Amino acid sequence: MVAIIPARFHSTRLPAKILADIAGRPMIEHVYMRAAAARTVSAVIVATDDQRIERVVHGFGGHAAMTRADHLSGTDRLAEVAATLTCDIVVNVQGDEPLLDPSVIDAVVAPMLADPTLPMATACRPVRDIHEFTSPGAVKVVRDEGGRAMYFSRAPVPFPRDAQATVPDEARIHVGLYAYRRAALLALAALPPAAAERTESLEQLRALANGLAIQVVETTHQSFGVDTAADLERVRQLLHVSRS
Repeated sequence: MVAIIPARFHSTRLPAKILADIAGRPMIEHVYMRAAAARTVSAVIVATDDQRIERVVHGFGGHAAMTRADHLSGTDRLAEVAATLTCDIVVNVQGDEPLLDPSVIDAVVAPMLADPTLPMATACRPVRDIHEFTSPGAVKVVRDEGGRAMYFSRAPVPFPRDAQATVPDEARIHVGLYAYRRAALLALAALPPAAAERTESLEQLRALANGLAIQVVETTHQSFGVDTAADLERVRQLLHVSRS
């Protein structure tokens, strides 16, 4: 099983964040080492179109694969690298989550190993508060009784019609880490964007629109993505506290 980290240099809100220094190491190195620490991961590859990132990855002894520069999404970049591999399962690890718990990767991969027909798996966690539940920046997921994804949305779902200031017990925040059957990933990347995907700007809706099942594993791990300078400083402080 191979973990791939799509990494681009230019970020809309925080350019060059992938190489930002955190406790003396670039952010991409923290992500790489955490992905490599997962028990189920046999190899880690950084997928990038920028030679600066490639040089940094090689500098700390990691593996990097150069990709085309015109990809519209991380999934497309992931698929380009996956097409060159022979593994059965590919895990998409976000390059801006330096505090990722390796056990979350193992938990997401577990249902794929248990069911060879399952095309995809991802993770979710409980909602922290009403502000997170109503924030469009926090993606919510609704699951069926078997833990399969029914829908992902930036809206507060399931919507509490009779008590709009409360968070439903079943509400969950989507954790953006995916395990794909390699064949399913390549097929998905070849499909056009779905209508709901374009509306919500959520790539995973393409899978649901085309009948691909997504098993959603629950975790209590609080992941912290870095989108802004404030996020970066928060992660630096959290990492400092964890090491002191």
